[in-house]
Formats: sequence, structure tokens, C-alpha cells
Amino acid sequence: MADTMQTKSEAALVKKVWDIANVLSAAGVGFTDYITQLTYILFLKMDAEREELGLGSTIPNGYKWKDLVDLRGQDLVDKYEEILKELAGNEGLIGTIFTKATNKIAAPVHLRKVLEMISGENWYMMDGDFKGAIYESILERNGQDKKSGAGQYFTPRALIKAIVDVVDPKITETVADPACGTGGFLLAAYEHMKPQSKEIEKQLFLRNEAFFGADNTPLVVTLASMNLYLHDIGMTKSPIVCQDSLTENYDDKLYDVILANPPFGTRPQGSGEVSLIRDDFIKTSDNQVNFLQHIMSIVKTGGRVGVVLPDNVLTDGGATVKVREKLLREYNLHTILRLPTGIFYANGIKTNVLFFDRGEATRDIWVYDYRTGIKHTLATKPMKREDLDDFVSCYCSGHMEDREQTYSAENPNGRWRRFTSEEIHSRDQLKLDFKWLDLNEKDDRTLAELLQEIKMKSANIADAVAELEKLIGEVEK
Repeated sequence: MADTMQTKSEAALVKKVWDIANVLSAAGVGFTDYITQLTYILFLKMDAEREELGLGSTIPNGYKWKDLVDLRGQDLVDKYEEILKELAGNEGLIGTIFTKATNKIAAPVHLRKVLEMISGENWYMMDGDFKGAIYESILERNGQDKKSGAGQYFTPRALIKAIVDVVDPKITETVADPACGTGGFLLAAYEHMKPQSKEIEKQLFLRNEAFFGADNTPLVVTLASMNLYLHDIGMTKSPIVCQDSLTENYDDKLYDVILANPPFGTRPQGSGEVSLIRDDFIKTSDNQVNFLQHIMSIVKTGGRVGVVLPDNVLTDGGATVKVREKLLREYNLHTILRLPTGIFYANGIKTNVLFFDRGEATRDIWVYDYRTGIKHTLATKPMKREDLDDFVSCYCSGHMEDREQTYSAENPNGRWRRFTSEEIHSRDQLKLDFKWLDLNEKDDRTLAELLQEIKMKSANIADAVAELEKLIGEVEK
């Protein structure tokens, strides 16, 4: 009965948040901008509640909830913007939550609506799982909304859950996501690790030291930091940093587990040249291949990786072949999960999850084809966690020696198949796009989806041509 009541309360709160989102949207405030402002205001309110409980405040005097809540009109907007500017310059958790914070709600009446909605609840005393679930559901709904554009930062939670279940991070291990988006992988890892021990020391390590996440978009850093904070992770110092993982603040810290879904497409214009900074990398302009190299460089010996990557990483020639050679030579790429289209914001992009460990060379690769004959859409048929139950069962996490193929001569359409080292190394350019199912698969992508894929491939080609021209110019000098 209590669970039912909590579900109803959660639904009611999410509806309240979203009703105001719709009002602001009609006034020209985008959903993502609204949720970012909601985050700032929610943090101010929770800090005030902490102070009322005698737990102290982390916010400087003059810039607190009480300095804002009773104001109206332009005074409200002016004070709010003053608070954002002050807190954006702070260090620690506050500075991370308010990374490059600016006001996106110019009309006092609309800002007032958000304040009133937040002030109607006591957030700090809510159970961490409950208030965290509210925030997660808001982020998920925002990620599914095409107008918001936030889907590019949001990996489907069903896929994340399955990846975490098989990689199986332990409560004493460190977990990193160098392209963390809104923190979905780190949060799922936390929820997976939390029940493993009730020892206070292990729980403190889990909350304060186990996680690291990075993203190069300030608003996403805000959302990820708040997402973890609401789940009682990083209460004094956020595990999330705002940086470009490929070029900034690179150090030699290694992690036990890496879970990631690096951004699709090319690097944003103005981003630093990766090869100029990372001389340990095989030189390439492909963003995903560079993220793969970065992940390979930060996982400990004996550590485990689950990373979502597009097909081209498994099939492209040139520098990408050399990266695959290194991956197979120095890491055990033991499993590939082939994913269908229709599960990500970027339509039409064919992706895979690569699972590998550091320390031994690849022998056999087990492939699960959850692509051929599978159709999902974000709107009408989203992927559910139970859709991946068979894959998780076949994976045999913790007892991989018990794996058994569902593919055979008698069952040529079995989705789980082992490829031997000999079969792998006999493939042209070590291409790892394993296909064997014959289910009369049709390409049912829309013209818009096909066009988007063509544009992305064209951008990659343009980048490669520009790099080639630069190299030719240097040779001719």
C-alpha cells in the first residue's frame, strides 16, 4: 500500500513539474532550460531546509532561498540572477551544480510559478530514492521529447540497467563515465552496488569516492550533479566535472569499471585537436574511436568496460583498424551486443555495446544480435529492460565459462553465437560486424532518418578530408 501511495505521489509531483514546463514552453522557455532553472531553485530550497534542521548551510549569506522567496516583479529576477552569478563562482558541490549558471526565465510571473511549486514541498526530508526517482523521471521525459533536443544526453535506462547488470560493479570498486550526460550510468551503478553491503565504511566510500563523471556541456553537468545529489551521492563534492575528457585535465587515474555512451557524430567546432595532446593515441578525427582509446587508457588492469559505440568503430579502415588491433591484442573483447535502431535520440544510428576487460588478449568473441528483426521506437515501442533478459541470461555474468550458444546448425537463427580467435583474425581488416541471422530484415528507416545518417557520414568524411589536406600541406612545406 505504501509503495502505491509513493508511486501516486511521485506521479503527482512529476505532473506538477511538467504542467509548469508546458506553461513556460508556450512562453518560449525550452524544457531543458526550464529543468536547469528548476535544479538551481531546488538546490536553494533544499539548502534552506537543511539549515532549518540545524544541519548548516553551504550557501553564503545574502544568496539563499530566504533572500529570494518573498520577492516579486523585477526585484525577483534581479536577485535570482545575482544569486546565480555568485554561486557559479563557488568551489565544490555548489560550483558544480551552478556551473556557468544563467537565468533563462526572464518574466517575473513565470519565475514566481517555479518558486511557488518548489516551495510547496519539503524536499530535503524526502527519501533519497523517492526524490531521485522524481528527478530521473523528469530527465527521462525531457530526453524523450524531440523538441527539447535533450535526448542526445540521455541513454535509455533499460539499456543502462542491462549493461550494469552484466558488468556487475562491486561496492568496493571505482566506476567512471567520461561522457556522463545526465549521470544515468553512474546512478544505475550506484543502485546496483548499494544493496551489496550494509557496512558504514563501504557505504561512505560508495557515496563519496566510488564515482567519477565528466561532460563538456555545463547544463548537463548541472543536471548530472543534481541527479546524483538527490540520490545522496556526492553531498559535499560532486563526482561530476565539466571538462572535455579527450583533451582537458587528462591524468593517470585508473578505474575498476568504465560505463559509457560517448556522443555520436563529430567533435564540436572549436574543440581541441585530440592528437596534439594525446600522443598515446593512434591519430584519428573520429570522436567515438578517440573515446574508445580514452576508455582503454583509464581502465585498470583486471578492470571491466561496457561502452556503446556505432557500427563504424567496428568496420572502418585506416586508423580505426589499428585501434581494433590494439583492442584485440591488449584487451579481452569478449562480448558484443548488437543493438537495433530506434532506441536513441539520433535516429537511424546502428550501435553496439562492447564489453571488454584489460589484461589479457581477446580469444573468442561472443555476439548477441538484438538487431536483426527487432524494431523499437522512442514514442510507441520503447525498449524495456525485459527485452534484454535473454541477453543478460546468455551473458552469464560471473560465470562466463558456462556460456552456451543458442546458434547451431539446427538453429541458424539463434541470437547468441561464439566466434573463435581464428574466425576473428581471418576477417578482412579485423571487421567486427558479425552477421548471420536471416530474418528477411528490411531497412524501414524513414527518409528523415536516412538523411540524418547521410549528414553524419558526410560530416565525418569532411573532417577526414580536412585533416588529410592539412597533412599534405605540412609535407609540401
